[in-house]
Amino acid sequence: MTLNKLIVPLLPMNTTTYITQQINRFTSGKVFDYDDLSIDSSQMTAAAKALSRLVSEGKIERFQKGKYYIPEKTVFGKLKPSDSEILNTYLFNKKKQVAYITGTRLYNMLGLTTQVPVTVTMASWDKQFNKDFGKLRVKSTRSYLPVTSTNASYLQVLDTIKDFKRIPDAENGVLLQFLKNTFSEYSDKDLKRIVTYAKAYPPKVNALLGAILEALQITIFSKELQKKINTLSRYSFGINKTELPTIKNWNIN
Repeated sequence: MTLNKLIVPLLPMNTTTYITQQINRFTSGKVFDYDDLSIDSSQMTAAAKALSRLVSEGKIERFQKGKYYIPEKTVFGKLKPSDSEILNTYLFNKKKQVAYITGTRLYNMLGLTTQVPVTVTMASWDKQFNKDFGKLRVKSTRSYLPVTSTNASYLQVLDTIKDFKRIPDAENGVLLQFLKNTFSEYSDKDLKRIVTYAKAYPPKVNALLGAILEALQITIFSKELQKKINTLSRYSFGINKTELPTIKNWNIN
């Protein structure tokens, strides 16, 4: 007689135990959310309770709604996430880039200014925020296009043109050389992309972009950029003909 084997169904792991195992994969200071924990939608309520329990036990800290981190413990107390980790929570959503750093922090990163601002400005298409994290402040500004990992670096260059006159302590020669070097290194595919993205920006951005590309003898996109220029308007960048001879063709002064 053959005995039937007793089949015991596997029970789901205790939610707190599962979450703890997931969290143990992270380094101290890493900000994580439900997506990082791979929580099934059916387990959200149980997960929320488990996370609240871990917060009350001091094992994790709540960063903001739906986001947590493991505090690094030192003799001076618990450390908050690093500035770069904080910024990443705004740059990415569900592992997709949705914002990029702009403003003075960007221009410092590019070596165009020595000023290091306390406030970091981020450009985002549909996210608005204004938060303080101790000495770090994060605020948003509206981007001219929806942000992706593909277009973010191009939009940062276009922002540099847009803010040409407002970059602290930056000299025209340094800014123009940076832009010339950048465009010189672009492939035809890169140039096509940035010209396409420039159409979403104010006409003055198209004017200076066109003048620089013409100075580099990259004239294939001139007609596209000229369409954005109002022949009756003047675009003030504080640039003279010695610095960029082609400005006369783009209504720039």
